[in-house]
Amino acid sequence: MARGESRADPGAGHDDHGDEEGRAGGARRGNPALTSRAAILAVVVCAIALSLAYPVREYIAQRKEIADLRQKEAVARRQVEILAQRKQQLGDKSYIEREATRRLHYCRPDVKCYIVLDGGDGDGRQARKGGPTNRPPWYETLWRSVEAADKRR
Repeated sequence: MARGESRADPGAGHDDHGDEEGRAGGARRGNPALTSRAAILAVVVCAIALSLAYPVREYIAQRKEIADLRQKEAVARRQVEILAQRKQQLGDKSYIEREATRRLHYCRPDVKCYIVLDGGDGDGRQARKGGPTNRPPWYETLWRSVEAADKRR
């Protein structure tokens, strides 16, 4: 128990000068050891961070690229669906006949077809009120400019 008592009472059996030296020496010795360990730990942490920075950046860039490609794929799939519907529609014989009649003015032999030339409400090609006026054909404009140039002043 003598040892336990000496540990409990650090001043017992030692003079004050030796005790201060032990404390000062221990403080000096402990402080640089802590600093060198901290520096080594900081270097290791920095090395790990630097070694992980590039792969993490690449991972984030790849995830963004994957998201962009998925969005483009969804747009392409929608476009394919629209084109498939259009293909099915163009395969329908009645649709082709309606479009030929409407767009190309084709007429079946057993049907009488009329084309109205008065510019009525047929196709909606009539100029709106307040909109641009109908311009004369290009050749008429050209001829008028030639006539105006030929006139003497």
